[in-house]
Amino acid sequence: MLNLVVFDHPEIRTALLPFTFTRPVGGLRMGIQTLTEKWASWLQMTPSFLTERYLNAKYPYSTTDDNLYVNGAVCPTAELMDAVRSLQPDEGLCAPDGLLLALRSSRRLEQAPTGAPVVRTFDPPLTIVRSLPDLFVHNGDAIRADFQFLTAGRTSRPITDPYTRCYAPENIFVEEGAVIRAAVLNAEGGPIYIGKNAVVSEGTVMIGPFALCDHATVNWGGKMRSNTTVGPHCKVGGELGNSILFGYSNKAHDGFLGNSVIGEWCNLGANVNNSNLKNDYTDVKLHSYATNRLESTGRIFCGLMMGDYTKAGISTMFNTGTVVGVNVNVFGAGFQPKHIPSFSWGGGSEGFSSYRVDKAIYVARETVARRGVEFTGADEAVLREVHRLTSPTFPH
Repeated sequence: MLNLVVFDHPEIRTALLPFTFTRPVGGLRMGIQTLTEKWASWLQMTPSFLTERYLNAKYPYSTTDDNLYVNGAVCPTAELMDAVRSLQPDEGLCAPDGLLLALRSSRRLEQAPTGAPVVRTFDPPLTIVRSLPDLFVHNGDAIRADFQFLTAGRTSRPITDPYTRCYAPENIFVEEGAVIRAAVLNAEGGPIYIGKNAVVSEGTVMIGPFALCDHATVNWGGKMRSNTTVGPHCKVGGELGNSILFGYSNKAHDGFLGNSVIGEWCNLGANVNNSNLKNDYTDVKLHSYATNRLESTGRIFCGLMMGDYTKAGISTMFNTGTVVGVNVNVFGAGFQPKHIPSFSWGGGSEGFSSYRVDKAIYVARETVARRGVEFTGADEAVLREVHRLTSPTFPH
């Protein structure tokens, strides 16, 4: 029986930092599911991960004598699945530019594969996440694809609230246990997916494509614009547009979040805002972990990229194209720097100092416990290694 292994392409992994400091590439959420969940759902297999060694305690790597290695940055399609299932031993599948999409092999590989003894080229178009903006740029299409796959042949739970207004109700799917009260759901431009036990509170306006994942909540009066994913157990309010929250993160109050990606276990305080468009309409630049400098995204819309366990105090303002690392505590007046390294404490106007790792891990443990989730030894080990790799040095 085939064994599924989701691998990280090294250059793509680096391009997707800070999110891939704490998870494999396949652990990124785009659409309703993570990239790995898409592969596992299509193939009906349990995945393991060929990723950074320090992540393996949390994301194990296991092999057999017949392994299917798949690129975690690739969004699977029906055509791609047909091609992958037809692979013979020691045969690989590549994109036209040579990027390896999949490989069938009996060997236990110690690093990500880049080729195969026999290679076939897969020509049909694919969505491949190669950069941070790709996540929100392709999120609307990913919601549409996941919606079609996850709801095929199924019947939505009815929306019985008499004060909720639905436009294009055929494009709205509600899972069991979801609660919707006095909301406007407009799916004329794309589907709306409401996950299990999710809550849509009074006064919410939601425009599709939109995904509210399992156990997530939209607070009263939320303005939920299109191409947005609110991950499992997130709580959101205010205005969101073309953004992704991975899971267990909060942006519960008023404030704008646009063209942005927020990791897990983050908190944005009341009236936190980000800019997603420059006044002169020029291309936005983002911090690159590969070059350690600002690089053009080639896009005029780009907001905030925030790594896991980061917290922003009330009324924090983030500039266009800001990258914030893992386990940062940021606050204070004025716009924040375009790049805030992992394990930083402070703000642009007050200056930054190093966030002591023991204190940061204590806060992370308390954050997780508040949601009834265990903060494991593997979680702690990952954060300590990220601290070792990234901890900034600030002048005294």
